Amino acid sequence: MVLPVIVLILAQMGTTGDNGALSLATSALTRELGATTSDIQLANMIYPLVGGAFMIAGGLMGTILGWKRAFRIGAVLCAAGEVALAVAPNMFVFIWVGRVLVGLGASFLIPSVLGLIPVMYTGRDRMVAFGCTGAASGLSAVLPLILGVVMEVAGMHVTFFTLAAYFVAVAAASLALPPIAEADEKLRFDGIGVTLAALGLFLFLIGLSSVSSWGLVRPLDGCPFTLFGISPALPMAAAGIVVLAILIKVEGTVEKKNGIALLPRSFLTTPQVLAGLIANAITFFFMGAQSILMAPYLQLVAGWTPVDVGTISIATGVPTFALALGIPKLMPNAHPRRVIQTGYLAMALALGIMALSVTVDGCSRVGVYLGAFMAGVGAGTVSSHASNVVALALPERDAAQSGGIQSTMRNVGQAIGVALLGAVLLFGITSSVRVRATADPAISPSVAERLSTVNINLGSDADFERQIADIPMTDAERSELVRIQAQARFESTRIAYAVGAAVVLLGLASTPAIKVAEKQKG
Repeated sequence: MVLPVIVLILAQMGTTGDNGALSLATSALTRELGATTSDIQLANMIYPLVGGAFMIAGGLMGTILGWKRAFRIGAVLCAAGEVALAVAPNMFVFIWVGRVLVGLGASFLIPSVLGLIPVMYTGRDRMVAFGCTGAASGLSAVLPLILGVVMEVAGMHVTFFTLAAYFVAVAAASLALPPIAEADEKLRFDGIGVTLAALGLFLFLIGLSSVSSWGLVRPLDGCPFTLFGISPALPMAAAGIVVLAILIKVEGTVEKKNGIALLPRSFLTTPQVLAGLIANAITFFFMGAQSILMAPYLQLVAGWTPVDVGTISIATGVPTFALALGIPKLMPNAHPRRVIQTGYLAMALALGIMALSVTVDGCSRVGVYLGAFMAGVGAGTVSSHASNVVALALPERDAAQSGGIQSTMRNVGQAIGVALLGAVLLFGITSSVRVRATADPAISPSVAERLSTVNINLGSDADFERQIADIPMTDAERSELVRIQAQARFESTRIAYAVGAAVVLLGLASTPAIKVAEKQKG
């Protein structure tokens, strides 16, 4: 059944392409809607934030409502979100209406893609089908290039309308999916689990994502409120972890009572499942690192156009597609553990190359494309087996429902990547500029004092000059501060890449739990 896989690939491409469009729109959002780096970071965060909070519920709803119905609901919500992005008059509407709707749509659509595969395919066909959905991330590289051309020619608004039409077409294409038997048993919706999961994930992700704008401990100027005099970011993240711990406790009781739960016990007690979920999370952590570090730097500092940035996606997409599809098809006996370990090493190498490609006032084009190519090698290699590793270790119904938790782990990974590395980047730039300005004899104490209240965004030298325009200083001081900021921007970006590579390498610690190969599954 080739046609159903094509439909699933198109859906997966759309959700990936939406993130690519946002990266391409960085300059337009700054110019047309007055977006700051923090706004762009939040816009990147909201999609995985909402998706992460509700995708486990999306997996459960697919089990209860039927996977095809959930698929269509998701596609329609994504289309509505793209329309909202296209007509948004300001960043508030763009983020809290458009991005939220797309996130909700993805929370139905992506679990349905992963949930349909176990019920439509078995054995080697299932492994290849999972590889195809991983390869969709590579095929989606075509979308940013096309969307980059559309954005260059017709603007940001037409670009998002184009994506809306794409999701409408995906909803229509779902009519080609084969009939799927409905569950015989009457399944109950786990309202308590959904509420706890959404609340816990929301608190954790919003707290983590707000560190760079609210402050780690000391509240920054943009902090909306304080808790006992400190920033609420870390307390919110900690509260989210507590709620998620309560969720795990509650779900055991719910599963015994109802026979189905939002978070089946098999997900938590099977080491191979946990290793597969970590692989999903790290792959999208890696993608989050690219979206918050590479695309903004290239556009805002190096001056690349959306088409220029879109061409990079081809360098990433070709190896992603080739390896995610080719490894399961051409190397069916390759052990998933070795494959995933190789992918982690390639991802870390890619981030190292990207770090070295950054220069004080721009980047090395050769380094950028080489890093992008290695990024595709790493992402495609891990994607070729990450989802199948989870499905192999679960009973059939749990394997289908696992689409929700896998999708949640992807979004949590992406959110952590954007939040953690965005915080490292922005904190690094701001703190480095403040410390160096204070120590520099060419900068007066009064100017250094005024800088202590400024949160510095990632941007060009001209952007920085505009940000400090209201601080009285001499031309010599301004030139020195621009030099200091450029050096801080360069060093902080490299440090953020290094932190990302270290996190990816930590994933190697989970891989010994991957023991079941496809041929061992009875």
